[in-house]
Amino acid sequence: MIDYIIVGLGLGGIAVAEELEKRGRRFIVFDDASQNSSYVAGGVFNPVILKRFTLAWKADEQLKISIPVYKDLEQKLEERFIYNWDIYRRFHSVEEQNNWFVAGDKPRLQPFLDPELKKNTNPNLNAPFSLGRVRGIGNIDTETLLDAYRDYLEEKDCLRKESFLYENLVREDAKWHYDGIEATGIIFCEGFGIKKNPFFNYLPLRGNKGEYMTIYAEDLDLDFAVKSNIFLVPVGNHLYKVGATYDPNDKTPEPTVRAREKLTAEVKALINCDFEVVDQVAGLRPSVVDRRPLVGKHPERPNLFCCNGFGSRGVLLAPAMSKQLIAFIEDKKSLDPEADLDRFTKKYYRS
Repeated sequence: MIDYIIVGLGLGGIAVAEELEKRGRRFIVFDDASQNSSYVAGGVFNPVILKRFTLAWKADEQLKISIPVYKDLEQKLEERFIYNWDIYRRFHSVEEQNNWFVAGDKPRLQPFLDPELKKNTNPNLNAPFSLGRVRGIGNIDTETLLDAYRDYLEEKDCLRKESFLYENLVREDAKWHYDGIEATGIIFCEGFGIKKNPFFNYLPLRGNKGEYMTIYAEDLDLDFAVKSNIFLVPVGNHLYKVGATYDPNDKTPEPTVRAREKLTAEVKALINCDFEVVDQVAGLRPSVVDRRPLVGKHPERPNLFCCNGFGSRGVLLAPAMSKQLIAFIEDKKSLDPEADLDRFTKKYYRS
């Protein structure tokens, strides 16, 4: 017998597994690699919404919780995942510069927004209205993290590389039984895959397709990330990750010509040198109608839990929300009402 089955091994599944392991709980993870949004994600941890110069939902609090989790994972797995650097917001007008200064006076934004503008000195970067620096951010190499954590779970013999068949789950003697496994609880961390989950498919999760490109630009010579209409992030050897698109209508997993053309046009507007597209990937972000996570318990089935709905901010949200969920399950602590999936259960499930 084990304590938990975890279904899904993206950023949420890893964070849940880490919280349970810290408590000495026994678990098995099921993952069929059908959901790749964590794998192809840009991995940027940035608490500031740079379109409007506002703080994302409780992102400063999440930053304090999440980065130590990734630091612990680096030590545990003996791999590097955290890369710290600055993002420079490209201004499109003097008005945007003024909005930056106004935002920088707000107490919760002051730690992140540098009040001194940076004049662009790179002839291959199109930024006539200067740049604003966002401090204390960077990215998580999600691909390396996911691969390393899968290896770790395999060594512990607690990873099943297969689909979880909901119809084979049976409740008996106050326990859940599945394929010879007896568990106290089950935590679903399936991303957009939860739309096929008969226990939680009532939740208003909507897929938001994001596509990224990698370009090679030998003459760009940029050592910091730039945010304009897109992100342009240097990854070494004259390679830059570019993205991302947001498409709430396309639910297909494959990269599209339409997104490639859109991103290419944005790159051409941002830089003044030749470049070559060398890669393109796509993933379905698990976004929610109110842009808040989906964390909590099933309204009728005992000990079935959900940890989902992180959208494009999974790097920050996954550790923070997983910690909250496990405290809710194990310690009977309250969930943040804005993240508690019960806000939708009342409307969609009990109606």
